[in-house]
Amino acid sequence: MRTILITGSGGSGRTTIAAATALAAAGNGIRTVVLSADRTDTLGTALGAATGPTPATVAENLTAWRPDAVAGFRDDLGAFQERAAHVLDLLGAARLDGEEVTPLPGAEELTLLRALRDAALAEAHDLLVVDLPATPQALALLTLPEELRRYLRRLLPPERQAARALRPVLGRLAGVPMPSEWLYETAARWDTELAAVEAVLTDRNTVVRLVADPGPAGAEAVRAAALGLALRGLRPDVLVANRVLPERAAEGWLAGPAAQQRKALAEWQESYDVRVVAHLGHDPRGTDDLAALALPGALAVNDTASTVEWPVVDRLADDGVLVWQVPLPGAIREDLDLIRRGDELVIAAGQFRRIVPLPSVLRRCTVDGAALRGGVLSIRFAPDPDLWPERP
Repeated sequence: MRTILITGSGGSGRTTIAAATALAAAGNGIRTVVLSADRTDTLGTALGAATGPTPATVAENLTAWRPDAVAGFRDDLGAFQERAAHVLDLLGAARLDGEEVTPLPGAEELTLLRALRDAALAEAHDLLVVDLPATPQALALLTLPEELRRYLRRLLPPERQAARALRPVLGRLAGVPMPSEWLYETAARWDTELAAVEAVLTDRNTVVRLVADPGPAGAEAVRAAALGLALRGLRPDVLVANRVLPERAAEGWLAGPAAQQRKALAEWQESYDVRVVAHLGHDPRGTDDLAALALPGALAVNDTASTVEWPVVDRLADDGVLVWQVPLPGAIREDLDLIRRGDELVIAAGQFRRIVPLPSVLRRCTVDGAALRGGVLSIRFAPDPDLWPERP
């Protein structure tokens, strides 16, 4: 299955573009499902048909789905209470009834990720279009599986589970209780689920598509989004320039906004595959308006991969170092920060931050400096004499 993840700044029209993309695909005979994370039914408003927690057919070859975070969180909490019943009884804890459960922060994101995984793995459709939240929240969402798996590995290392037969003895020797078997089983199940989501997000058939209004605010939003995606090793396959004014708007009171749009479009076209969507003069509502948007190339597969490689360049012979090249378009030198922590590197770029494991060859090196040139962060690593084998 092919997956299109659509995001953009708040108010850029990303839900409309997601609905129009899905409708255009369905109209071409492609079995399509469109998934939304909005609490309110903005997707249904765009499609002209209500959507909800149960996948529903809204047009020929088109299914819409807006999963319910409350129900998902309630089911997860109920399952946890059943599994941890013995511990809760020992503590004298009162059980929570389903009627009093409200989702905690992050529940909606986890619900969307699970729905994304389920929809991507289903064989009933050929295309999955995901209406992600606004870009900052979308980037946090894309980060979540990797970060949660990292937390699980740190809190409950799999190698400790291998010694489960020794845990009662170790518990008596250490004088502290050891984690129960069900805790490791739960962690393993979560890790498997998160790995499945991560596999969908990093699949070669998954692309990220940005939506933006051309103009000063839109240009800054695109720069920030591209930087955040680059730190995840991703780049947009297409940049949809939404609500572009017609040529006749070059005169009169719209002349200023039209000139700003043309300037932004010219700059974007130097770096992105830009698809222009005309302004209808009103907010699109229903399938007729969505079809009128006439998304150019909405279904075309861009040959440029969404994933970006971070190569390690061998300069040992010339400079005595290895260079890890991290593409960070739009990054500003003053906003960059690097911290080495064991076998991991913490990279901060503006408001974005990521902890990445070092490639194995770099774990035997020390950081020897870094430089940002042409949108590429080059991190120099010098071999550690105590860990690096001597060359004959």
